[in-house]
Amino acid sequence: MPSTTLDPVDPLGLESLLTDTERAVRDTVRHYLDDRVEPHIAGWFEQGELPTLAALARDFGELGLLGMHLDGYGCAGMSALAYGVACRELEACDSGLRSFVSVQGSLAMFAIHRFGSEEQKDQWLPRMAAGEAIGCFGLTEPDHGSDPSSMRTRARREGGDWILDGRKTWITNGSVAAVAVVWARTDDGIRGFVVPTDTPGFSAPEIKHKMSLRASVTSELVLDSIRLPASATLPRAHGVSAPLTCLNEARYGIVWGATGAARSAWRTAADYAARREQFGKPLAAFQLTQQKLVDMALELHKATMTAMRLADLKDSAEGVHPAQISLGKLNNVREALEICRTARTILGANGISLEFPVIRHMNNLESVLTYEGTSEMHTLALGQALTGHAAFR
Repeated sequence: MPSTTLDPVDPLGLESLLTDTERAVRDTVRHYLDDRVEPHIAGWFEQGELPTLAALARDFGELGLLGMHLDGYGCAGMSALAYGVACRELEACDSGLRSFVSVQGSLAMFAIHRFGSEEQKDQWLPRMAAGEAIGCFGLTEPDHGSDPSSMRTRARREGGDWILDGRKTWITNGSVAAVAVVWARTDDGIRGFVVPTDTPGFSAPEIKHKMSLRASVTSELVLDSIRLPASATLPRAHGVSAPLTCLNEARYGIVWGATGAARSAWRTAADYAARREQFGKPLAAFQLTQQKLVDMALELHKATMTAMRLADLKDSAEGVHPAQISLGKLNNVREALEICRTARTILGANGISLEFPVIRHMNNLESVLTYEGTSEMHTLALGQALTGHAAFR
């Protein structure tokens, strides 16, 4: 017999596809955020700070969220789906939280885990997994965001050491990091370096005046003739494919995170429409409002199905293709942003108030739309995969 009831939050019953472990991850993260972060996040966003980041990092470490999809070295070794579900809950609270976890685990930790030496892994990964050491990922440059092959940061040999010079920008966690994974051009191509941030010549001034991702630490990295030993190089990272592999790892978390922001906006709009009366009846009783809510729900659940399919591929023997990640990132962030904008119209003037999460998610997603690959770059990456022609070269 078909069910006689439909869950408006999960009309396709997608949550039933989660295992008990994945549901436990979902519930644990959600309950922690509801208790410890939700009462404060709007204020942090308004103030443009994340004052408890060190404590949050340790808590996230205790919850097993940092590098949770990596194996060994204190990492939880969870499935791609469990990691995705965690990213969804984090971004349902705020994109800044998911960005922190993503940069820590899927960029900085993943780079060391995939490309580092055993000494580098033993030195950094257990502390990073516990939230005792924060990491950042130095790839983006002021003039070369979408084209890392043209980076200007250089590393040159001097005796047995390396000397790094250059600048990176829009670096999450930069000014609070204990270690930075920095990518630089060398005579042998692009290489990665593990840089303790107390190295002389390293500085990370914080970027201010942001109107998006305000509850997040964003910095420049200034590398002024930093001297590093030969052991600082990531021994298995050669060429631009290495940092791009890291970006694909992080983009997977974005695919899931965007569904969290969209879910939060949809729920807020649906609850508001049910309570707010106009012309003697609730907004939810009007056809145009119902059309908005239905269209939002359609796109949200298509995005969730996309994320779940990518999780299956990621954990499969065949793996996930970078173009499939591009498809997920392009679709899910674009649709999440549209869902937030539509939710804002249902709330009317209240939609711009931080008493509701919608405008905060909307502003945050404007950054998520363009970081780790703009919509244009993911469109062209997909275009190349579908046609065989590289339109951006």
